[in-house]
Amino acid sequence: MSNSNDLYPTAIRQQSLLIEAGDGKYQLSEPVDKETMYELMLSMIEQDYKREATITSPEMLRKYLSLKLAKKEHEVFAIIFLDNQHSVIAYKEMFMGTIDGASVYPREVVKSCLSHNAAAIIMVHNHPSGIPEPSESDKLITERLVNALGFVDIRVLDHIIVGGTESVSMAERGLI
Repeated sequence: MSNSNDLYPTAIRQQSLLIEAGDGKYQLSEPVDKETMYELMLSMIEQDYKREATITSPEMLRKYLSLKLAKKEHEVFAIIFLDNQHSVIAYKEMFMGTIDGASVYPREVVKSCLSHNAAAIIMVHNHPSGIPEPSESDKLITERLVNALGFVDIRVLDHIIVGGTESVSMAERGLI
């Protein structure tokens, strides 16, 4: 016999599990497994990145991205779309790859940026190896995307590479 909770979409079930206790504290309505707890934490963090939120802390962004991508067993290339005030419009995982690479298509990135009406973006991808050092192909695709997006006046603020709980900012390294 199926558990009745299996009939609910994940987001609805997550809302019913989380009870606000006041003073910024929460409690769970029932015991949950590790994966459900992970999803609950991730959805709470994502609430902080709704459109009204502006990215003001590089460290907070890195923690969010590590939580989002660290467990992936394959390479994922994502975009954080930003408006002209650097408020988050959306986060979108655009390309999935293998354990050591993902094909990224500049045309699709440009189309998605325009459809989100983004003024700026932050690119992010993970290295399932756990080593966040930028490869030569990471540097090349970053340059291609900066050039392609420059033609339509979309700024690339950073390309962050996540490896486990560590991350590297290509902007901080002067690579953008």
